[in-house]
Amino acid sequence: MVVAFVFIYQKIITIEEQTWNEFKNAFSQKNPNRYYPIFAFLILTIFNWGLEISKWKLAVSHLQPITFKTSLKQSLASLTASLATPARIGDYGAKAAYYPKKDRKQILLLNFFSSGIQMAVTTFLGVIGCILVAYAYPFPVAFDKLIILVIVLIIGSFAFYVLRNQTLIIKGLSIKSVLSYFKNLRFKIKLGTVLLSLLRYITFSILFFLILIFFGSESSFAPTLIFIFAMYFFVSIIPSFFILDVVIRGGVAVWLFSILGISEPIVLCTVLTMWLLNFVLPALIGSYFVMTFKPQHAA
Repeated sequence: MVVAFVFIYQKIITIEEQTWNEFKNAFSQKNPNRYYPIFAFLILTIFNWGLEISKWKLAVSHLQPITFKTSLKQSLASLTASLATPARIGDYGAKAAYYPKKDRKQILLLNFFSSGIQMAVTTFLGVIGCILVAYAYPFPVAFDKLIILVIVLIIGSFAFYVLRNQTLIIKGLSIKSVLSYFKNLRFKIKLGTVLLSLLRYITFSILFFLILIFFGSESSFAPTLIFIFAMYFFVSIIPSFFILDVVIRGGVAVWLFSILGISEPIVLCTVLTMWLLNFVLPALIGSYFVMTFKPQHAA
């Protein structure tokens, strides 16, 4: 938990002064109506995390039923405990620690399933966003780099097929056995996870758009939305430590939204606000559950 807060502190103090000034000016304007959008941002953030918590509750129901409160505790505590790991992969170990040893392999698989569905939704809509952006705007990607990307995807798919029967890092598991486990999940869990992931994706995409408008963007909803889809796709396929997460998101967002004519300060303030709402705020709440955590020692 200490490491997580050190990362948060270091990230905050390294944010450029211009971005902070733009950020503070937007919230200090003498406009009595400025509180309404802030309230809406908080409501959408709570709804976003409510969907994630419900998604974990649904996934774990394959093993055992848990309450929404228990799912909330596990989700927020695992976020806090995983902040210092690449791509927050520590979330897997943190959630597993809440369960007896005999169940931890299944918890890892269920967490992977839940995260994988969210990634699949992000990839599917992100690819659509990229196609629409490339079709309607002068997309600044060289053709040779696009060819390299396609080749990498083909090689990755081939490697996945060849290694499907090989044992993974977790003893006794192979890609084939993992896919078989997912196949045996109840249809209700599969469908519910897809719907919750889709609803969550739509929620934080709308939140991103509303924050852009709050900071002064004048772009219309539909064009901005496809750029948001493309942005989330790019940042999701770039592994990063938490300390670099907001930097990478900011860089990708500035690059993409510059095509749409949205200024850099507006984009950076939006990314900063999304980071504070969706990572820092839940991590602060989750720190309480980390401090009160009692590990499961049962075999």
